[in-house]
Amino acid sequence: MLMTTTSTLENKIIKEYVGVVSGETIIGANIFKDFFAAIRDVFGGRSRSYERVLRQAKEIAMKEMGENAKALGANGVIGIDLDYETVGKGMLMVTASGTAIDYE
Repeated sequence: MLMTTTSTLENKIIKEYVGVVSGETIIGANIFKDFFAAIRDVFGGRSRSYERVLRQAKEIAMKEMGENAKALGANGVIGIDLDYETVGKGMLMVTASGTAIDYE
């Protein structure tokens, strides 16, 4: 399945705009990641553990969005937008949304 943040496809013809699709995930970061991230905040540097959790959450949300598009009979998703939020203590939410299309 083709997925892109752009609103058009170069050298492709969009036959139908099927509808808006989305995928969401909420994933928790554990207490040890929180502790070590706080230490990194004090001394500087990147929190690789949080980066891995964010990447995993994005992949889950994108996969779910693609599955929802496929269920509608689409073979692509354009105009993808990714949103990241914190929900409660130590919970991260990622939402992916876009327009499901049928293209040739």
